[in-house]
Amino acid sequence: MFNIKNALFAILFLIPLAHYGQHTDEINSNRPGESMSAFAVGKTVIQVETGVFGIKESHDLARYNANGFGVDMELRYGAFLENLEFIADIQYVYETFNYPMMIDDRADFKQSVLGAKYLIYDPNKGYKKEANIYSWKANNKFNWHQIIPAVAVFAGANFTGKNNPFYFSPDSEISPKVGLILQNHLGDGSWVFVTNVLYNYIATDYPSLSYILTLTKGINKNWSAFVENQGIKSDFYSDAIVRGGAAYLINKNLQVDASISTNFKDTPSMLYGGVGVSWRYDGRYKEVRLLSKEEENEKIMGKKTNK
Repeated sequence: MFNIKNALFAILFLIPLAHYGQHTDEINSNRPGESMSAFAVGKTVIQVETGVFGIKESHDLARYNANGFGVDMELRYGAFLENLEFIADIQYVYETFNYPMMIDDRADFKQSVLGAKYLIYDPNKGYKKEANIYSWKANNKFNWHQIIPAVAVFAGANFTGKNNPFYFSPDSEISPKVGLILQNHLGDGSWVFVTNVLYNYIATDYPSLSYILTLTKGINKNWSAFVENQGIKSDFYSDAIVRGGAAYLINKNLQVDASISTNFKDTPSMLYGGVGVSWRYDGRYKEVRLLSKEEENEKIMGKKTNK
C-alpha cells in the first residue's frame, strides 16, 4: 500500500499559444487532476473529459471500511466569447460501507456542478520576447515575465437532492461555488503551474474553502506528467490530498490518462485510482489571432492613413 501511495506521476497538455486565442493545436484536458486551467477551450469547441475510478476507504473512529467505484464527467463548451467557457461537472458514486453490525450501500450523484469560467487576464496577449542577437546569456537568463500568471474566475452552483445519501445540509440542494484560477508557464513552456482557490457550498451550514496546486510537465509530444496537492477546510470535512497520473496523446483531439490519489489521515484514509479519456470536437472553430501591441498600433495607423 505504501508503494502504491507514493507512485505519483503524469498528465495534461496545458500549453496555450502565446499570440492566438484559447484554442490550441492539441487538446488541453484538466484530467486526471482536479484543478481547472485558466484558459477556455475556444469558441464553439466542445470537450468531454470522463473516466472511471475505484475507491478504498477506512475510518478508524467510525469503525468502517468502504469500497466502491465511480464515474465522473466534465463537459466544457466555449460560447459567445473566445475566453468564456461553460462547464457541467458531474460525479456518480456507488460505495459499500461495512460497519461492525451493518452494511450500508450508497449510490447517487456525489457532485453536480454547473458554472462558467472566464479568463480575465492573459500575460502573453500582446507580449513578444525579443531575441538579443549579441548575447547568448541575455537570451537564456530567467524570464521574469513567466511569474505573471494568467487569471480566470469561475462561478457556478452545486445541485444535490434531499434524497441523495451524500446530502449533508438543509441548504445544500442548491449552493453557490466560486473560484480564482491562476496559471503560469515556466521554462521552455513544458512546465505548467496551476493554482485554484475555491469557496464551495456557500450559504450552507458547512461552507468549504480549498486550494489545488498542480505542476505539469510535458515529457514529449505524446506523454505528460503531473503531481498535485489539494487542501480542503470545512466543519464538515477537511483533508490534505496528493495525486498524480499519466496522460498519453493519441491524436490532437483525443487523450487517455491514469491517476492515483491518497491522503495522510485515518478519519478516513482513502485511496482512489482511475483511468479516463478526453475528447474534443473543434470542427466549427475559427482561429482568432491576438495581435501584439506593435501590430495593433500598425493597424490603427493604417486605418488613419487610409482615411
